[in-house]
Amino acid sequence: MNYRDNPAAIRALVEPDRVHRDVYLDPELFELERERVFARSWVFVGHDSQVAAAGDYVTTSIAGTPIIMVRGQDGCVRVLENRCAHKGGMLLSRASGSAGKFLRCPYHAWSYKLDGTLIALPLKAGYAGTRLSAAPSGLRLASIASRSHRGFVFARLAADGPSFEEHFGAITAVLDNLAERSPLGRLRIAGACLASVIDCNWKIYLENINDGVHPVSTHESVARAARDAAKALPAASPMPMALEQLLPFGASYEFFVNAGVRVYPHGHSIFGTRASIHSGYGDLPDYVLALEAAHGAKRAREILAFAPQNSVLFPSLVAKNALQTLRVIRPLAVDRTVIEVWALELVGAPDVLLERTLTYNRLAFSPFSIVAHDDIHVFQTVQRALAANANPWVSLHREHVAGEAAAGAAETSGTSEWPMRNQYQAWAALMAPGQARAPA
Repeated sequence: MNYRDNPAAIRALVEPDRVHRDVYLDPELFELERERVFARSWVFVGHDSQVAAAGDYVTTSIAGTPIIMVRGQDGCVRVLENRCAHKGGMLLSRASGSAGKFLRCPYHAWSYKLDGTLIALPLKAGYAGTRLSAAPSGLRLASIASRSHRGFVFARLAADGPSFEEHFGAITAVLDNLAERSPLGRLRIAGACLASVIDCNWKIYLENINDGVHPVSTHESVARAARDAAKALPAASPMPMALEQLLPFGASYEFFVNAGVRVYPHGHSIFGTRASIHSGYGDLPDYVLALEAAHGAKRAREILAFAPQNSVLFPSLVAKNALQTLRVIRPLAVDRTVIEVWALELVGAPDVLLERTLTYNRLAFSPFSIVAHDDIHVFQTVQRALAANANPWVSLHREHVAGEAAAGAAETSGTSEWPMRNQYQAWAALMAPGQARAPA
């Protein structure tokens, strides 16, 4: 199937209550996703605490394009292509570090200010009388549109596409809440990321973020092991942090139904609006007092009450506010995805909160953990099994209601597949812009 020149065929892959398996399997669709979903959306790059001083940088990639997030001498954080304008050499190959006062290509020593402006090149006289000064190569590094919100830096590769405000809308309140959890209103990335390469399509992972049904079956062994360990504890002994975090995986279907989900336009969602497996952690009185001093008692209660299981900022970022954890989805191929897990430290908060974050990340997201092991097994076997020919469609029927796609922001149960359907409506709108949507 030629999808590139056939937007109607792309739209036909997304029906109101199901999607065609090609969205997970077709390599041509994956390449189009790079151009139309990840290049035209606002994709998370990093947090500005990672580039605290002038010259500090972080490298990553969006849709196959290598990029640099760097803080300039003027204090501004910018996003540039990690590609010398001369012959395409990669300027920086480390994941992070300090470039000093300028960026210098290791191939031919072309040098640039930290804002990307070309400042020096060897044998400059050799370019006299040539067209270099009028060519893109003679001007600067390619600059990428970027936006920082409460320290969270996003970039949009494409020249066209929705504005930051249009794309995210009200879901930026999730980022506000993360920042406000610090008594000083400041966050910083704690350590390096925990990265896993999973042999599945990125959308299989993304769907699971909002899946309130799978924990009961997929993580049954996790819950059983946690219960057995809790029973073996001496009487009246304090609950270990690891068990406090693992025991809620044994919650019932009823718990997840009542957890609640809120869907937003453009594929965003919050899972666990009424309750989540993170909403029952023990109180820290000193931390509460610090937040009350910073924000007032009423606002402090509101900040802490927001403890959803997952918040999706489509297409690339997932936040756990109660744990100050970020997950970043970076697709590599149609059947290969990198998941980065980052810990946020709340500046001015008790150390136990960072300990809680780091403990959970190891327990739930390390590929060696008993939680991630279950999930990764399912993701990778789903990817392989989708090749079976009996039925080319994947069901998203649970709790589907005709007309829901026109509802905008709306609440639903924690076991509804509306958030997944909402993601695919956003996917189709980016992949085939201007095409009439299927009635939903």
